[in-house]
Amino acid sequence: MAFPEHRPRRLRRTEALRRLARETRVEPADLIYPLFCVAGHGQTQPVESMPRVNRYSVDRLAAEAKEIQDLGLGGVILFGIPDEKDAVGSGAYARDGIVQQAARAIKDATPDLLVIADVCLCEYTDHGHCGVYEAGEVRNDETLPLLARTSVELARAGCDVVAPSDMMDGRVGAIRSALDAEGFDETSILSYAAKYASAFYGPFRDAAESTPQSGDRRGYQMDPANGREALLEIELDLSEGADLIMVKPAMPYLDVIRAAREISPVPVLAYQVSGEYSMLHAAIERGWLDEDRVIEESLVAIRRAGADRVISYFAKDFARRVRG
Repeated sequence: MAFPEHRPRRLRRTEALRRLARETRVEPADLIYPLFCVAGHGQTQPVESMPRVNRYSVDRLAAEAKEIQDLGLGGVILFGIPDEKDAVGSGAYARDGIVQQAARAIKDATPDLLVIADVCLCEYTDHGHCGVYEAGEVRNDETLPLLARTSVELARAGCDVVAPSDMMDGRVGAIRSALDAEGFDETSILSYAAKYASAFYGPFRDAAESTPQSGDRRGYQMDPANGREALLEIELDLSEGADLIMVKPAMPYLDVIRAAREISPVPVLAYQVSGEYSMLHAAIERGWLDEDRVIEESLVAIRRAGADRVISYFAKDFARRVRG
């Protein structure tokens, strides 16, 4: 049909009509909020490069978790900043590691809140790389047992989901085997299946104190130029037992999210990363962008591309506005 018989503007005329025709919606339950955990007591440390984002000591997490639950968000994902670091990231798999303490505190306060724990060594190593680092190279196979051990300790602490973000080959299979062997066969694995070596991670590395001391991560994270490779990574992780998969970052990789959605039989998550958040906030603070509209539009775009859930630092702000 051609004009004048067909007039798409009819369904755009009022907000009620726009709601009627709306294809993609974002609800608070679709969003997962990242939490940074630090040692100490009574600590709420603002992250300079990420407005409204803080690092919390464990004793502050119960109140934070209750607010997140009350806002109706879909859960939290935890990152830890230990007091001490070493060459093999032993703080990541310590029984009383910072994220393990955080998970227990959150589960004590809010047993029904979904708790995901990031699994990586970069925040715990003195060299800042995501695995065992020798002669200027991250050793893939030597790193796998440490990731598996970390995952077991996180499951023991009460985490519902472990989320390996290291991009080592074979890590999902190694983690699944270790979890099952220790009786944690019901703990889910969310694989950062397509994690790119992105320039958008800068503010996160400030928050997590995880910048590599030498070199970079392009030897194990994905080349931003590659799309088909992401599908291979996803297929491999699914074959090893991943229960959910993730694309990271989100907005610069909407095409990858769409492609992942088309091939994945499991839920697809996307991470709206720190650089995306800080970039938008910089424009919001200068009055160049409308805060409420640009937050919602950015989240809608990620969901429209195919993400079932979105990890976002905007999650609390969005939920507060939606809930009034």
